[in-house]
Amino acid sequence: MRQRFRPARLLASASLIALVAASLGGCTAMSKLSDVTGSIGPKTEAAPVDPARAVEVYGERYRANPKDADGALAYGQALRANGQRAQAAAVLEQATIANPGNKPLLAQYGRALADNGNFQQAFDVLSKAHSPDNPDWRLLSVQGTCLDQMGRHDEARAYYASALKIAPGDPGVLSNLGLSYMLSRDLPKAEEALRQAYASPRANARVRQNLGLVVGLQGRFSEAEAIVKADLPPDQAEANVAYLKDMLSRNNGPRGAPKRTPVASLSQSD
Repeated sequence: MRQRFRPARLLASASLIALVAASLGGCTAMSKLSDVTGSIGPKTEAAPVDPARAVEVYGERYRANPKDADGALAYGQALRANGQRAQAAAVLEQATIANPGNKPLLAQYGRALADNGNFQQAFDVLSKAHSPDNPDWRLLSVQGTCLDQMGRHDEARAYYASALKIAPGDPGVLSNLGLSYMLSRDLPKAEEALRQAYASPRANARVRQNLGLVVGLQGRFSEAEAIVKADLPPDQAEANVAYLKDMLSRNNGPRGAPKRTPVASLSQSD
């Protein structure tokens, strides 16, 4: 039996292109504090589970020494996880100035910029956070989402392809690839990539939602409904169906109006 997923959240972000009216979640996937690249404190220190508490704890540490790279990294990560995106970008920007060339800081700063819709700047900063001779597949995927949100879909897919060479079958990267095809209205290819992502035991709720959305956009609503409801408790299944109907309704404007492509969630692969 498939793993049970919770319904995905639809989180707001900046507009991608005129055709995209739905909220873009390209930079909405908030990683756990323990997932941050690089040390965030003494090895014996457990990261607070509650995001607000983490902001308080790491904020105190940061204010005690704003130039400390590890403290700034932890604080910026906590701010991102708590939805304080502008503040996270500001903290991480100052930290990168105080610690030039620190790749973990650059990686988090790039993600924070993407959270705020500064996609070109995010892409440029992330390019400094790793190198062609030692690429980070997670950062390649984030750079791909930035390119997608700037409408540069062919370039984005090249980044996803590079990421998949390092992390074959990663469901987050495959999901982003599928959404990239959806943005350019190649729905069969979008479905193919998302089905590969959905087949992974590591696929999360966003993959389920995105696959259902792509199937629904092709007019197969019953099949889409079955996908988003499969193996879920009744309350979660109904929440997923409501989400799907809402996303698909965004594609049905007045007659003669341009069709709009809703996007459920692009993942940063934190």
